Amino acid sequence: IKSPKLLSLSSNKFLSPLSLSLVLQSSRKKDSKMATFELYRRSTIGMCLTETLDEMVSNGILSPEHAIQVLVQFDKSMTEALETQVKSKVTIKGHLHTYRFCDNVWTFILQDAVFKSEECQETVNRVKIVACDSKLLTQ
Repeated sequence: IKSPKLLSLSSNKFLSPLSLSLVLQSSRKKDSKMATFELYRRSTIGMCLTETLDEMVSNGILSPEHAIQVLVQFDKSMTEALETQVKSKVTIKGHLHTYRFCDNVWTFILQDAVFKSEECQETVNRVKIVACDSKLLTQ
């Protein structure tokens, strides 16, 4: 079994109906390999961006098409930044509650996870880790 090369932490928040429609519209414009770019939209910064875009579209400040373009650029920028700028390593230990492998994507749910880096250590009650092979993120 190959180990996952790209990790993304996600929250358990749900998308608003408008956010969901933006994501679905964006997904239709891509092939299946490109759909994995949307991993980072479920991160804290991705959810904040999506909520802000929702508000801007709702208030007529931004068109839905421009909001989708922003999300697509966010996906590309996050992938590039993580590949080129992040050099630190983290060790994760915890109780594996659930794991799944579907469509070349691993999903792990850990309880009482301990994240250790060179600088610090943090304990999290429950964390969801989504990982896929970075080779699938062709641009």
